[in-house]
Amino acid sequence: MGDDHDSGPPPPESRAPWERPLADKRFRNARPDQPATPQRPATPQRPTPQPPSPPERRSSGRTGRRDSPPTDDSVSVAELVRRVGDKKPPPAPATPPKPAPNKSVTPKTQSSAASSPPPARPIPARPTVPPAAADWITEEHPVTSAVPRVVGDTGATRLAQSKIRRRHRAKVIGRSAVAFLAVMSLALTGVVWGYLRSVEGGFDQIAALDTESDDIIDAGGQLGDETYLIIGTDTRAGASGEIGAGTVEDAEGARADTVMLVNIPADRSRVVAVSFPRDLDVERPICQGWDNDAGKYTSETFPAASGDKLNATYALGGPKCLVKVIQKMSGLKIGHFVGMDFAGFERMVDTVGGVNVCSPGPIEDGILGTVLASGGTQMLDGRTALNYVRARHVEAEGNGDYGRITRQQKFLSALLRSALSNQVLLNPSKLNGFINAFTSDTFVENIDTKSLVTLGRSLQNVDAGAVTFLTVPTDGTNDWGNEIPRTDEIKSLFQAIIDDDPLPGEEREDTTPSSTSSTTTAPTSSTPPAATSVEAMSAYNISVDVSNASGIAGQAATIADSLAAYGFQISTVGNFSAATGLANAQASTTVVRYAAGYEAEAVTVASSIPGAVLVLAPSMGDMIEVVVGSNFAGTVVAPADPGTILAANPTSVDTSTSTALPADIASVNAGDTTCD
Repeated sequence: MGDDHDSGPPPPESRAPWERPLADKRFRNARPDQPATPQRPATPQRPTPQPPSPPERRSSGRTGRRDSPPTDDSVSVAELVRRVGDKKPPPAPATPPKPAPNKSVTPKTQSSAASSPPPARPIPARPTVPPAAADWITEEHPVTSAVPRVVGDTGATRLAQSKIRRRHRAKVIGRSAVAFLAVMSLALTGVVWGYLRSVEGGFDQIAALDTESDDIIDAGGQLGDETYLIIGTDTRAGASGEIGAGTVEDAEGARADTVMLVNIPADRSRVVAVSFPRDLDVERPICQGWDNDAGKYTSETFPAASGDKLNATYALGGPKCLVKVIQKMSGLKIGHFVGMDFAGFERMVDTVGGVNVCSPGPIEDGILGTVLASGGTQMLDGRTALNYVRARHVEAEGNGDYGRITRQQKFLSALLRSALSNQVLLNPSKLNGFINAFTSDTFVENIDTKSLVTLGRSLQNVDAGAVTFLTVPTDGTNDWGNEIPRTDEIKSLFQAIIDDDPLPGEEREDTTPSSTSSTTTAPTSSTPPAATSVEAMSAYNISVDVSNASGIAGQAATIADSLAAYGFQISTVGNFSAATGLANAQASTTVVRYAAGYEAEAVTVASSIPGAVLVLAPSMGDMIEVVVGSNFAGTVVAPADPGTILAANPTSVDTSTSTALPADIASVNAGDTTCD
């Protein structure tokens, strides 16, 4: 390699004579008229003349650009930048320029004669410089004109043009504001969602629901509804005992101190929350044992029993047992369960900074002591709020558990208003604390962040007047201190909820009753079906409601005690509020009401009550009801032996779907902020 280099004839299987071997690249690079690669500095080039192009693509006229032979070498962006930066063409190199960094040998100076190829050697045609390179240079350095471009005279005065510019700026500002608000909304949603996602694993999941229960009424009619069973337990263990709720020596285990069923219809037009007294007399089904301290079910099984208190049902059978009882009483399909103890409630209140409530006067409880020293509107912290919703021995109220339920409903209305206010939603610290308190101190089933966010968004347009708190109606207490439920009116209440009919205390804009309104359907009678023969059943397998329509106090309790002595399972005892809707003979005659398919149960019950007649009542479902008429002589006999053939011969058919809602049902509207 050196000045004596001669390419000579090409060796066999080598490149064509005009194609230089890689080893000879330095000699090719030394030729000023044929730049070889972009790896070395080269004389700035300009593209080969092209067909006429739009004005904006004209040459900028910058110095340092001259004609150069066409080349087939690719041009890098770095090379183009270097070329554009040249101010004038460099002089012809006396020596070859420095090679690319990856070369270690610098070629010697070559003369033009020694390095030129033979004249006869053909040179293949090479393409022009890619247009993209020229385009890039043109766009980076656009052509400017010495004379401003004229776009036409608008014919507007200066004032008009100024107004046009101001309107344009206003539009830009308006669009920017809308975009900002949209971004902020997304950001806030993201903050809420981020908090929820961060505590997704904080939920303590527990088995509670039975969505395929036979007790569900008109499951198709409840499609799309969301129904939550929410309970507050009175456990004294753990954190609840530490905050002054009591000790396990005072009350071992846990009871359902607060039971609330919340229904949200498919169209999200309202929210209905129904409270159940803790001492409500209920029939407990067969239940698996529950260990509240461990938060799990045991291997023990408790048999069915009548005359049980609602809160004790939870103490024995836990969430599963309580859901069964409420689902049977309401007919609603309970799809979500939420349980919380005292400590969780107190923490939630404190994290939102307390809750404003208004009390008509001071509250002094026989066990808890002074809850509120004075009346009026005041801010309650977590500890005071807990006593406020727990107090049930307030002599001034004189109504035991019902005064407490009313306070709970009013407090929850205020708590929801606080939790959904900007003071919480726009305060990351409060929002995070509220969500953490909710998740860390609750045990749930079928509750997750996605469903909560979706539900919250669907309810954002619900007016406060469409949120109603109700209490199931009762009729005093029995000998065991249990609240006696008014069974028919309770059925009517929940049927109205299923049918989305108007409810007491509700203030929705659209209160038009549906075509199946349970509040307007009057009971009627039609021709009874033909008599059939059925076999009597064991009394121990039959549950019975007993209602008094005789006008004589105590008759229902008398017949209930006698039936229970023969093995019948008594579910509820109370007054039959729909007696006036039946035929006169039925109002004065003791009847046994039943639905089709329950003929065997009905005739077995009727065989124990001399003079009782059968009435087919489709609304009864799987229940049997004895309506005590004025002809009841006070005698109850042993039922027919199981297997005995008896005639099922109903005297009439009660086609009413339900009883009218009672006028005295207790209600609280969330939109009501009056202090009473």
